[in-house]
Amino acid sequence: MERYESWIERAKSNLEISNIAVNINVYYEDLCYLAQQAVEKALKGLLIYYGVEPEFTHNIGILLNGIEKFTDIPENIKKATKLTKYAVITRYPGEYDEITKENYEEGIKIAKDCLEWIENKIKESEENKNPE
Repeated sequence: MERYESWIERAKSNLEISNIAVNINVYYEDLCYLAQQAVEKALKGLLIYYGVEPEFTHNIGILLNGIEKFTDIPENIKKATKLTKYAVITRYPGEYDEITKENYEEGIKIAKDCLEWIENKIKESEENKNPE
């Protein structure tokens, strides 16, 4: 397995965990954190695929800026910057706005869209390297 692939596999794992059935003992912010982690790891995997060592950051915007040097980023993928707040602020008890079911559902959709887009970018790139 290539190094970038292991990052994408970990991203898929985080996304899978974030999709667990919500119950009274699970906070939406914890599930949103996992969605953020899925996006962060997938973007880092794409950067590694492009031959770039990703920055040590949880900031989705910074990672997207690095990817923009290699490809255009669709608007729905740029929405992933919304997930950055779940990387740190909501990981621990504190003063922040309530994370709602709607926030959670939006985060999961964004994460799924990002992983799908990244996998398609890599697939397209590989197909262009090896045309039949």
